[in-house]
Amino acid sequence: MTRLAQTAGLNDVQQEILSTVRDFVDKEIIPVATRLEHRDEYPTEIVEGLKELGLFGLMIPEEYGGLGESLLTYALCVEEIARGWMSVSGIINTHFIVAYMLKQHGTQEQKDTFLPRMALGEVRGAFSMSEPALGSDVAAITSKGVKDGDEYVLNGQKMWLTNGGTSSLVAVLCRSDEGHPEGTAPHKSMTTFLVEKEPGFGEVRPGLTIPGKIDKMGYKGVDTTELIMDGLRIPANRVLGGTTGRGFYQMMDGVEVGRVNVAARGCGVAQRAFELGVAYAQQRHTFGKPIAQHQAIQFKLAEMATKVEAAHAMMVNAARKKDSGERNDLEAGMAKYLASEYCKEVVEDAFRIHGGYGFSKEYEIERLYREAPMLLIGEGTAEIQKMIIGRRLLEEYRFQG
Repeated sequence: MTRLAQTAGLNDVQQEILSTVRDFVDKEIIPVATRLEHRDEYPTEIVEGLKELGLFGLMIPEEYGGLGESLLTYALCVEEIARGWMSVSGIINTHFIVAYMLKQHGTQEQKDTFLPRMALGEVRGAFSMSEPALGSDVAAITSKGVKDGDEYVLNGQKMWLTNGGTSSLVAVLCRSDEGHPEGTAPHKSMTTFLVEKEPGFGEVRPGLTIPGKIDKMGYKGVDTTELIMDGLRIPANRVLGGTTGRGFYQMMDGVEVGRVNVAARGCGVAQRAFELGVAYAQQRHTFGKPIAQHQAIQFKLAEMATKVEAAHAMMVNAARKKDSGERNDLEAGMAKYLASEYCKEVVEDAFRIHGGYGFSKEYEIERLYREAPMLLIGEGTAEIQKMIIGRRLLEEYRFQG
């Protein structure tokens, strides 16, 4: 283990899990990540390895066949995986948001049906809030679920589904006006539907189409897609929790987990960028000595390491807050904001240390340079995080005049 980004107070089980994951990352992910990323190839063998390690069941309770671990353990595993290849951490993140939402909000039948198979990785999750025209403005959702007998008919178009093609269970947020009079606040007339489907692209069940993968600058390998619902019929027992109108709260609860995950990804990518930068600085010679001996490079390394350490501490704090049962939207927003911004800065400094070679696809830092920007917009943009942080601070520090 390295000096940076250590976590105090972990028990023996947590340390063993993290050691196993780090070993897997070093042996199975880092050696192949850049090659797979350049091909935009789904990491099938890596995913099978994660299944064998039990990571798809990491936070799922033991009664459903999972490991029953904390959000902190999960976040630290994500940090390690993102250090190897950020796209792999995306594959398990959306899976876990859906599993967490089922665990917290699902009916007993929904938990019994899905969680054991999710723990094994047989059922893989994706979740869907965003739409082509709304981005982070969740209240403006236009996709709609209308009651028809014992079913709901869903219509609308969703955007930016991580695992949209490879997943077999998608939690989809739609507007549902049933039982909610006109004039009801938008966030009180939304429902989360559990949509089962076949993995793949095209029409994956009647009324549901997953077009091909969106071609992205970075974050390759993992499939990011649209989702089009045209008369998609969903049985009433697939309303998450069995009651309409709770979808916004359920999704926001899941997104808090997601934001800790994005913070953890930022920490992992920043760690890897620092590792690459500090190693290259000791190998590359200019003016008769390793560039690590030039003060300008030492200053960069000092700033990079400090940012890695600070982001890790905030991420750990946000995870522990959620694990304690407390509200953590302020801490998760701060951690996500800081970790993603620092990640971009650390990656850029490592890129500069590499000089011209940083621009070459032969060097790993080129991949990280394209991946880091995704963290600035995933799970809510940096600007959205600052809005959340600002509002919560005004709640906490309300002026008593």
